[in-house]
Amino acid sequence: MSHSTVTLGSPLVKVLKVGHGLMLMTWKAIPVPDDQAFAAIKVGLDLVSPGEKVLLNSGEFYGFNPKTANLELLGRFFAKYPEYADRAFLSVKGGARLDTMTSDSSPENLRRSVENIITALGGHKKLDLFECARVDPRVPIEDTITTLAGFIKEGLFTHIGLSEVTAATLRRAAKVHPIAAVEIEVSPWSYEEETRKVIAAAKELDVSVVAYSPMGSGFLTGAVTLKNLDTLDIRNHLPRFQDDAYETNKKFVDALSAVSSRLGITNAKLCIAWVGSLGAHVIPLPGSSAASRALENFSAADVKLTEEDLEEVDRAIRAHAIQGFRFPPGVPVWG
Repeated sequence: MSHSTVTLGSPLVKVLKVGHGLMLMTWKAIPVPDDQAFAAIKVGLDLVSPGEKVLLNSGEFYGFNPKTANLELLGRFFAKYPEYADRAFLSVKGGARLDTMTSDSSPENLRRSVENIITALGGHKKLDLFECARVDPRVPIEDTITTLAGFIKEGLFTHIGLSEVTAATLRRAAKVHPIAAVEIEVSPWSYEEETRKVIAAAKELDVSVVAYSPMGSGFLTGAVTLKNLDTLDIRNHLPRFQDDAYETNKKFVDALSAVSSRLGITNAKLCIAWVGSLGAHVIPLPGSSAASRALENFSAADVKLTEEDLEEVDRAIRAHAIQGFRFPPGVPVWG
C-alpha cells in the first residue's frame, strides 16, 4: 500500500508523513495502561510498507516516577513485539539535567543522557535519533554538535536532531554535521515569524521539520479544556488554556471548525493536514494515547487541502490574535 512519506537523514530513512508523539502516555499522574498504549503505538507501525518507518517521538524525562517512564514503556513494547522494532524510527529528546530540568550540553551530561536513554530502552530498540530538548546557552551549538557527532562514531545512535532552535542556530549546527531533523512547534495558532524562517532554512539545508503540537496541544480540536485534564498534565500551566485566554482563543477554534465542517473532517485532521501542507519536508507530530485517535491522525496525511482551503485557514489566522504565549514564563524557546 502506498503512503505519503518523507525522506530524512543520512543514511536516508523513509518515514510516514505523520509521526506519533508519545509524551502524554506517561507524563501524567496515572500513566496510560500498557495495553492501551501498545494498541495506539501499533496503529502506525501496522501501516508501513517494506522500507518505510514511523517516526516515534519520546523523551528521557517524559514521566514523573521514574522520569524515564516513556522510554521504559517503549522498552516493554518492543520486548513484547520485537518484529516492530525495524518499523520504528525512534527520536528521543534529552540533554537536560534530570534534577533541575535545565539544559546541560556539557560532554559529560550529554553522554549521561544518551546512555541513560539506551539503558531505559533495555536493548529492545535502538536509539535512532538524539536531540537536545533545548539549546544550552552556555555551550556553543558547534561544540554540542561536535560532541554528538562523536557519539555517532561510537555507534550510540545514528542521527542528530535539534529542538526549539532558531534558523540561525540550525544553520550553524548544519555546518558541523548533517542534521536529520529539527523539532519545533507548528500549528495554525503557532506559526510565528521564526517558525517560518526555520521551515525555510530546513528546506534549504535538506533537514526535515518535525512539527509537534499541530493541534495546539489539543486545544484546536475544541475538545480539550483545563476541566478535563489530569492534575499533573503540563497543559494546566500553558497560558493559552487559562480562563482569561480561553474565551478569546475559543473564537479561533470556532473559525477552524467552520472550515473543517465544510470539508467534512475533524479539526484534528484539518490542523495536521494544514501543517503537512507547509512543505514536503514537514512531518506533523500529533500525540495520541488511543488507537482510534492515532488512526485518525495518521489518516490526515490523505487529506489534500486546496488553495481555497488553505486561504480560508490563513484568513482565520490573520483575523484572530491568539492570547497568551505557547509556554509559561521562564521556559526557554528559540535557542
